[in-house]
Amino acid sequence: MTDTPRLPQGYEISTDPARVDRERVHHWLSTDAYWALGRPRATQDRAIEGSLNFGVFDTVSGEQVAYARVITDRATFGWLCDVYVDPSVRGKGVGSALVAAVREELRSFGVRRVLLATQDAHGVYAKLGFAPLERPEQWMALIFDR
Repeated sequence: MTDTPRLPQGYEISTDPARVDRERVHHWLSTDAYWALGRPRATQDRAIEGSLNFGVFDTVSGEQVAYARVITDRATFGWLCDVYVDPSVRGKGVGSALVAAVREELRSFGVRRVLLATQDAHGVYAKLGFAPLERPEQWMALIFDR
């Protein structure tokens, strides 16, 4: 299996949705994440409410420094999305540790398949066990006009 990165000292991961700093997460995603630019706050709030949320928090200040969410039935399938690490902590291993924690949480449910989409972080996710779709011709998408 792949390495299990450890969260740097001074940070903790929580799946408590009450701890998510919704304003901060919305700001990160709607202004700096290519996949969510301009996403309305109400849409982000609904996404949080319908997902399994993971936050990384500074243990001294309590400030949230990273976020990820998973759309899952907690039995067979998960879609990892909205992974974001604040620029101030990038390069410290926070993101890798966050995705590893997501992977292990989903594994504990018995989930067999986790998908994600990325334009620019293939190498990061590959180190954590993700690989291109083995048979992409079997997959389809339904995309609604905006």
